[in-house]
Amino acid sequence: MADEMALLVADVYEAAGVLRRSGEGVAAAEGQTQARWQLLSVVSERALTVAQAARRLGISRQGVQRVANDLVGERLAAFEANPDHRGSPLLGLTSAGRRTLRRITERAAEAHRAWGEGVAEDEIASARAVLRRVIEQVRHHEDGGGARGGAGGRSG
Repeated sequence: MADEMALLVADVYEAAGVLRRSGEGVAAAEGQTQARWQLLSVVSERALTVAQAARRLGISRQGVQRVANDLVGERLAAFEANPDHRGSPLLGLTSAGRRTLRRITERAAEAHRAWGEGVAEDEIASARAVLRRVIEQVRHHEDGGGARGGAGGRSG
């Protein structure tokens, strides 16, 4: 079981790298980066502070701040007053940002269809279910719910 889990972890890292590179290509076709695409997406439903966006993305606030400043510089996003905290403005999309995000999302949907050719929908659903269970197990152990605190060996 541990050997198979180590191989699954390695496969997930490999898939993440391949998908990240492909995502960069999708975003680049619209003159953006994957980091900008992710931030456009995370603030598309409602404006967030940079710190809130960073937490949602699981990355540093400083990194998000740099990307946010770039998006604001390109007029794809704008900072607006935050009624709850004067020192932390909210980042929201402009109409140009919404158009850009829509174009990137459409390109991504085309890519997803192409990547899924030849793979049955139930296989994709099964793979997702297994990954969700593994993610929950990892979170459970990170939160101290596991019997052992450390990784206990190889970490893919």
